[in-house]
Amino acid sequence: MEETDDLDPRARVASLCRRIQELERENERLRSQLSICSCSKEKDARSCTSEFVGVNGTSKGGSQGNAFLETTELAKSFPPDIPLTSPSALAEEPFDYLHLEKSAKFSKLRLKDQPGCQPSTMQVCAKRYVALKVMYFGKRFYGFASEAQMDPTIESEVFKALERTKLLVGSRTESKYSRCGRTDKGVSSSGQVLSLYLRSNLKDAEGNIKKQEIDYVKVLNRVLPSDIRVVGWCPVSTDFSARFSCLSREYRYLFWRGALDIAAMRKAAEKLIGEHDFRNFCKMDAANVKNYKRKITKFDISPCNQRFDVDELWAITVKGSAFLWHQVRCMVSVLFMIGQGLESPDVVDVLLDIEMTPRKPQYTMATELPLILQFCEFKDVNFICSSESRRALHEHLTNELRTYMLQAAIYHETLSCLSTPEEGPSEPGKKKRGHVPLILRPTEPSFDERRAKLDMRTIYDS
Repeated sequence: MEETDDLDPRARVASLCRRIQELERENERLRSQLSICSCSKEKDARSCTSEFVGVNGTSKGGSQGNAFLETTELAKSFPPDIPLTSPSALAEEPFDYLHLEKSAKFSKLRLKDQPGCQPSTMQVCAKRYVALKVMYFGKRFYGFASEAQMDPTIESEVFKALERTKLLVGSRTESKYSRCGRTDKGVSSSGQVLSLYLRSNLKDAEGNIKKQEIDYVKVLNRVLPSDIRVVGWCPVSTDFSARFSCLSREYRYLFWRGALDIAAMRKAAEKLIGEHDFRNFCKMDAANVKNYKRKITKFDISPCNQRFDVDELWAITVKGSAFLWHQVRCMVSVLFMIGQGLESPDVVDVLLDIEMTPRKPQYTMATELPLILQFCEFKDVNFICSSESRRALHEHLTNELRTYMLQAAIYHETLSCLSTPEEGPSEPGKKKRGHVPLILRPTEPSFDERRAKLDMRTIYDS
């Protein structure tokens, strides 16, 4: 060992590469045996495993099992500035090249250090990379992402269901998980998309179907909470990303028209279409975001054909390639000010001109509950939902709708028992709160000011 440590690092690399080439040849031999080996039964799995690992942790061909692990540790010990040839990349994950993943249902294969110890039987399951389309009602959740350390979140509930149904392959990182959108607390979705590796009924990783594929929609919806549902799935290529492969995202914001000036709101909305710097229409994250330009391709304001008494439900539909943090709710908030006659449609031009308005005026975002992530667009992704799952999904949503309608009927009954309040003069001494124009309001720090503060903090911490 001491002599090995004294060798030149590049000589160690060359020795390592030669060793890995030998192991690659051994791997080819083992793969040919695995291709004809059935691992569905413990007996076959044990016989297949014994070809790779002997009772004392070595392969039948000699000490190659331990040698492989020793070579792996040697590769990991190299400094990062020493280049390794491509074969050595295999040393980082010695079992991945077999294209087999261990199910959470089975124990992992372990090589015992003690002589004479039998390694546990390796049982494997096939996996496939899929996209899941998910809908949820966001009212009781602390947003979609689980990084906020607040429960419950939609993401945490989805992963609980994946683990409970044994569909998750490995950890979240190993499953190559990605999400299309990260909706805020209270925001709902009818078209959120996730992508990750899931357990499959495929015979092997080459894609040969052993039997009918797992009905992911049916299996997951059995264990998910009533306000989260998977509505479809689709097999996708391994280079697919729910976040970066998305061509466009479409949001929908519901509101009661009341006395809003729809014509003025539409005039202002047209100014938001196209590519602009939206730093004055978002919550700025200077630490992680440097480019605040986004492209809006659609901004529509239209009725929903639903009424309550004399009022009518309307919707703002916004479509774009991507959105900034709180961007939709900030844009809607400014449109509501314009619809109430508190601001002119021209204020949009002022806010989009970052030379004239480098600092965002302070204003309150529109409330989160009426916002829906309605649709995420991808190329050649067609979601699948079996007839049985579609019927169950339709029945579930119908029952949920009836429940909410019953709750609404209770509120309506209560209202009908109350007499209509008479409009009277305002209370003496109580002044009506006035509106301060956006361009006259206190402002938040500019992007450059935020960056300078972050840089000073970094210097101070170092």
